[in-house]
Amino acid sequence: MSQLINIALSQYGVTEIVGSEHNPIVLNYFKEIGHKWVTTDETAWCSSFVNWVALRANVERSNKLTARSWLNVGTEIKQPKLNDLVIFWRYKKSSWKGHVGFFIGYTEDKKYIYVLGGNQNNQVNIKKYPAYRLLGFRRLSPINS
Repeated sequence: MSQLINIALSQYGVTEIVGSEHNPIVLNYFKEIGHKWVTTDETAWCSSFVNWVALRANVERSNKLTARSWLNVGTEIKQPKLNDLVIFWRYKKSSWKGHVGFFIGYTEDKKYIYVLGGNQNNQVNIKKYPAYRLLGFRRLSPINS
């Protein structure tokens, strides 16, 4: 299942275009997962990116554009591995806002979690997020064709 990380890494560096232009690669993430109505790369796209990677890997998807939708997909796990999803809250824990990406690992002191994801500083990259904002880890299963 290293397929998820490999697919996500193949997009490393994809970045929003500042201004009235929009990156066609980012717009294609929305299009391929069935959200053709999205016409701007300013639309939050972390969940779109994870759905796109999951579609390519033929694993479970949320099919939604909200990060927290991933809390209802796959299997909840306590000890994450490479390829598992990590979901965080944004602004406040009770908010609907969040962030989702692929778990890479913890910092040595366990205070931060490294995440490979989309829309991280407006691009696909690896970034660390505070562990106290963790909502959960999920493991996605293959879809039987």
